[in-house]
Amino acid sequence: MCGIACVWGALETELVDSMMASLAHRGPDAAGKLESEHGTLGHRRLSIMDPVGGDQPIRSDNGRAIVGNGEIYNFPEIRSALSGRYSFHTGSDTEAALHLYDAAGLALPTSLDGMFAFVIADGEHLYAARDPVGIKPLYVAEDDGRLLFASELKAFPANVSRAREFPPGTWFHSQVGFQPYFDLPDSDSESNMHGPTDPHTCALAVRAAIEDAVHKRLMSDVPVGTFLSGGLDSAIVTAIARQHVSELHTFTVGFEGSEDLEAARYLSRILDTTHHEYLLNENEIVGKLPEILYHLESFDLDLVRSAIPCYFAARLASDQVKVILTGEGADELFGGYAYYKDYANRTKTLQNELRRSVGAMHDVNLQRVDRMTMAHSVEGRVPFLDLSMIDLAFRIPAELKLYSTPGGFSQSSGVTEKWILRKACEDLLPAEILWRPKAQFDEGSGVAERMRAILHELVVDVEPAAPARNREEQVYLDIFLRQFSNPDLLASLVRRWADNSSRL
Repeated sequence: MCGIACVWGALETELVDSMMASLAHRGPDAAGKLESEHGTLGHRRLSIMDPVGGDQPIRSDNGRAIVGNGEIYNFPEIRSALSGRYSFHTGSDTEAALHLYDAAGLALPTSLDGMFAFVIADGEHLYAARDPVGIKPLYVAEDDGRLLFASELKAFPANVSRAREFPPGTWFHSQVGFQPYFDLPDSDSESNMHGPTDPHTCALAVRAAIEDAVHKRLMSDVPVGTFLSGGLDSAIVTAIARQHVSELHTFTVGFEGSEDLEAARYLSRILDTTHHEYLLNENEIVGKLPEILYHLESFDLDLVRSAIPCYFAARLASDQVKVILTGEGADELFGGYAYYKDYANRTKTLQNELRRSVGAMHDVNLQRVDRMTMAHSVEGRVPFLDLSMIDLAFRIPAELKLYSTPGGFSQSSGVTEKWILRKACEDLLPAEILWRPKAQFDEGSGVAERMRAILHELVVDVEPAAPARNREEQVYLDIFLRQFSNPDLLASLVRRWADNSSRL
């Protein structure tokens, strides 16, 4: 996990230095630059793979150079395939991407398995790409004939007004422009009409996919841990990771007596993890809100509420590990949110809504995980969003995700959410965890209820104004706008996200 800060079209050493400084939390271990007449590539490094020798920019023998953010899980295979043609000078996964660009050119990201954003200087030309679903962030701005790239919006200078998110599943070349290379599977497509249909076969396939995805994300040269909320998704990730890690550190936060704390303590004992917890308190949350909003780069009410426990969990984890595995993506793939039960025609409309939800994650939950973990120089990894898992999930019938059974979780509908995922992991977890009803991060930790009480006094005299939806969100907006030198740019982008993205 790292920070990218680049200017292309002019040599801008001081500007890139300033951009890199604003991203120091993303990469406290090292800083590097590549300067040329065509532009400047800047990088802040959090050392995960090859901590000693993997500083960036990384250069190839033919003069190309790369700065990257994220992890490429199939880099050993890429390195093995290319080692006879190119000289490798580090053990970094990013160098494998650079040499694959030497070999494959513009089609590079279609051969990568991982979460990534990177920029490659290729003589007078520039190439950039972002991972298929937008796990790792990247933004691009145009200013006075220059192109600026950054991992976070706050890195752009105050005079930049034309900035936008670099689209997920897209590459860019300075001669060609933006080109999409990935789209989420279409549940109506011919290929997805021939997936597994019987529950037993589906459960076996889901179990194999999540086992592989978790194991893949344990790749690291530094310690790895898991967030353990006590809910289903983080419990599955933790249980599988524990099979491969002799001493697994787990992390939970919440108010005393909250559901998540109790469930996580119990699960930690069952799985024999080295468990850490932090008790939240109202005064600290209020005091940290400006910092949370600064890092989050959003004032969305639901996103802020879920970011609060995530911020404190990442801070807790940073004392022990540099890499954390989380359960994001399971709800969107397998129908975990309560509102999904409103879709009567589950065969088509539910699958379409799940697809839309996954496609919007780069603006919501994935943004929250990235920003809150990186605020404390921790890399967050999301096994459920492995491409093989995504492909499988959209080939599983919707009726096996929201499964209608007598006595299901919903008294009115008799529906159990994420049923096939629960069935796939029946032998992994105790029944009281496996069949625990869904509670969102802010609910299980007690944050949602407390925030309503905490902010009640603060919002009495505050009336919402666009784009805030209510008085609580207006408070977040007011705090948010005070954190940045260019608040109009951030507010306009967040207003677009609020209009176009899903609500949590």
